[in-house]
Amino acid sequence: MREDAGVTDEVDERVATPLVDEAVKKAAVAWVGVAGEPARALWCVPFEGSLLVVSGPGEQAAPGLAEAAEAQVTLRGDHGGRIVAWPARVARVTPDSEEWTALAPTVAAKRLNAPGPTADLVRRWAAEGCALVRLVPTGEPTAGARLPDSSLAEPPRPAPVVRVTRSPFRLHRVRRR
Repeated sequence: MREDAGVTDEVDERVATPLVDEAVKKAAVAWVGVAGEPARALWCVPFEGSLLVVSGPGEQAAPGLAEAAEAQVTLRGDHGGRIVAWPARVARVTPDSEEWTALAPTVAAKRLNAPGPTADLVRRWAAEGCALVRLVPTGEPTAGARLPDSSLAEPPRPAPVVRVTRSPFRLHRVRRR
């Protein structure tokens, strides 16, 4: 364990394949599943063959990711479809570490529509307990013909922002002939 670097899990035992390396380099969104839960689409930043993901208050929701030891990551290709899925070791980067100092500003700079300067965003992540995690490939990837043929689509999750849509207002009756 590398406590001195601020990482809760080791990240040295990375399993690399050319397909995973290339998919990680181009990734902006990854589908990440934790502990049998449905995968969630999360924005991510590629870094040295792994993916960096931030979640927490005011950021994207990734329940259980910060506490997990492993996750399942699925990436898409240039055509928009799934090309590879791989198991990942989840390594949380702590705010008081050298690795946080190096990685958090990089991730904050890539954050679209960030509310304020990068330095303020990094301070907010540390103060509010946001989790910066590194997803490191660890096992044999699933690709090509071994990927499932089905869409793996899930029904929409319930959310408080969903409202019933009313029928449009009609001023005059339309007569059919």
